[in-house]
Amino acid sequence: MNIGLVAHDAKKILMQNFCIAYRGILSKNTLYATDTTGRLIEEVTNLNVHRYLAGHLGGIQQMAAQIENNGIDLMIFLRDPMNPKKFEPDIKDIFRLCDTHNIPLATNLATAELLIKSLDRGDLEWREMYK
Repeated sequence: MNIGLVAHDAKKILMQNFCIAYRGILSKNTLYATDTTGRLIEEVTNLNVHRYLAGHLGGIQQMAAQIENNGIDLMIFLRDPMNPKKFEPDIKDIFRLCDTHNIPLATNLATAELLIKSLDRGDLEWREMYK
């Protein structure tokens, strides 16, 4: 499965810790991330992450394009709801595209853990029908 990983600055350490905790599951999948998030994940996990541009420099649009082309099966976007970003419309586009293309989306740690455990159990194999 192709997993998209994005984290706002205030959530990057949380994303690193999440990826450390679930490294075994993540290692069985293909990972995509915006540049800084991907680099930070690679540094602490040694996982291979396909990195886009930084989120505010076009990485969010690149992720959106992959979602539109059915290239992402699960999206984890740990966002900071208390500090809106100037590129908020692009972020909302990710959410809209996930809804449109039936891509499971987690925007917080609790949901991310549920999705990653579901992935490990095989509960998301229905995504293969969309490819």
